[in-house]
Amino acid sequence: MKKLIILLITLSLFIACKKDKKETNVEQTETEVKKEPIKMFMFDGGTVQVNMLEIFSQDDAYKGQSKTFADAFYLIQHPDGNLLWDAGLSEDLIGKEPFTTPEGAFTVSRKTGIEEQLKSIGLSTNDVKYIALSHTHFDHSGSASKLPNAIWIVQENEYNFVTSEEQKKQSPDNFNAIKNLKALKKINGNYDVFGDGRVVIVSTPGHTPGHQSLFVDLEQEGPLMLTGDMYHMEESRENSRVPIFNHDVDQTLASMEVFETFAKEKGARVIIQHSTKDYNSLNPAPEPIQ
Repeated sequence: MKKLIILLITLSLFIACKKDKKETNVEQTETEVKKEPIKMFMFDGGTVQVNMLEIFSQDDAYKGQSKTFADAFYLIQHPDGNLLWDAGLSEDLIGKEPFTTPEGAFTVSRKTGIEEQLKSIGLSTNDVKYIALSHTHFDHSGSASKLPNAIWIVQENEYNFVTSEEQKKQSPDNFNAIKNLKALKKINGNYDVFGDGRVVIVSTPGHTPGHQSLFVDLEQEGPLMLTGDMYHMEESRENSRVPIFNHDVDQTLASMEVFETFAKEKGARVIIQHSTKDYNSLNPAPEPIQ
């Protein structure tokens, strides 16, 4: 009888311990599921007046037309660090009259620099852990030189392209914008920036050799796809139009399919970065997009 009582007590303790362990595991799982929200701030990188819109199509769809482009860039706040996506036009334009490029295709202007815009949300350039440019054209890399301590996440093909001797001679401003970025994270293909699937760089070459787009999964706004220059206008996306100055037309068209497939699978809303409509549809800084 005594042995039976001891056995029952032992069995009861075993069951109680197992239950406690199970409840602890459930609590841990629930804690792991609850991720700290990420925030995204949109900044003004300037304005691009396109005087020769026909260069944005392989045919004559835009012949004789002009259009004003926004030039947005973004700060993504993640628990593991801040990521700057793109960097607007050159800060040399600030405080000056609009500048028209020598061939007359673009008239560009910029009012506010990155330091002032980051300050509006309580940050400085030193608070930016990563910088990733959709590509290294002049209207996407303007403030990059202000972040020499940030880790530059760049497709290896894009890095090789912009640092080539040919590009240094043909487009010195593009090279000068990124030459101070010494901490490099070279990638080849898609890259999950923080390892949790919420901020993913998507390889979409064609506009330039290492062009890339960005997927951001926000808690309230939902999943978004930032185009870079995958598309410049709504019409570009609707009609799969490729600018005449793209690096590779066939590669661009293939990347459009990759982009659309990724966006569809994620249920992402597409944000065309040069679209004034999309720019105005998002809350400008200092209000976060969540």
